[in-house]
Order: sequence, then structure tokens, then C-alpha cells
Amino acid sequence: MAGQTQQNSIGDLVEESSLSEYRRALSLVERLHRQLLDVVKDDLDRAGHDDLTPVQALLIFNIGDAEWSAGELKSRGFYLGSNVSYNLKKLHELGYVESGKSLHDKRQIRLRLTQEGSDLRKQLDVMFQRHAATLSPVGGVESPDLVASNKTLTRLERFWADQIRFRL
Repeated sequence: MAGQTQQNSIGDLVEESSLSEYRRALSLVERLHRQLLDVVKDDLDRAGHDDLTPVQALLIFNIGDAEWSAGELKSRGFYLGSNVSYNLKKLHELGYVESGKSLHDKRQIRLRLTQEGSDLRKQLDVMFQRHAATLSPVGGVESPDLVASNKTLTRLERFWADQIRFRL
């Protein structure tokens, strides 16, 4: 019952319009992520990369020209799932990623793209460049709109991280 009272008092403090917009933003962020995966999958299918999932392709894109450990990929937000090891193992088996021991810590495995992985990354970069070039004329989204959206999304990301970190 005490939880119900606390719930009601918090609900009373929130303006209905703020709550409605927050819920709308939550739904939109989730839909946008799913739509991005669909767009990446479509591009992969057109190029004949039916061996990859869009999550794996985005992981390849985020690895880029650097060397990373699996832990670094997760801690820097390049991979948000719980099964990064499975996807990296799969990418290794498919020849998109290679691994080697760290020079500084022999226990740590460092990952980097193979030539095939680099080629796929370039293909994804071309797709993103194509999107950026048509975003304004086709999508009606201007650069200042993206700047404002990115600022808001960054603040939302920090807010959610603080909810976890500080148990707010």
C-alpha cells in the first residue's frame, strides 16, 4: 500500500503532457532502433551478405580501424547486447574479424577487422553517407534538427545511466 501511495504522489507531481511526451519518446527510441536494424538488414541483403545480422554488421562498423577487446566494445557502448562473445565468435568464424593477444596483457584478446570486415565497413559507411546526403531533401531533416536531437538524446542517455548508477 505504501508503494501505491508513493506512486500516486509521484504521478501527481508529473504534468500529464510531460508524462505523455516521455512515453512517446520511449516508444520512438525503441522503434527507431528496430527501424535502423531493418535498414541495415536491407542493405546487407542487397549486397548479398545474408550471413550477417544487422547487429553484427553494426558491430563491424563500430570496430572500425581500431583494435578492441570485447569488454571495451561493451563499456564504450559499441555493443549493447548481452551476447557480445557469441557475435564476435560468429564474426571470427565468418572471416570478418581476427584476433590476437594483447602486447601488454597476454590474457586479453584484441579484435580487429580483416580485409573482408573492412570492405563491409566501407559499404556501411557509403550507405550512411547516402542517407546523410538525402536526409534533408527527402526526409526534411536539417542539420540543426540533428544537432538538437543529438543533444536531447545524449541528455536522455545520461539521465538513464544516472538512474542505474545512482539508483535514483
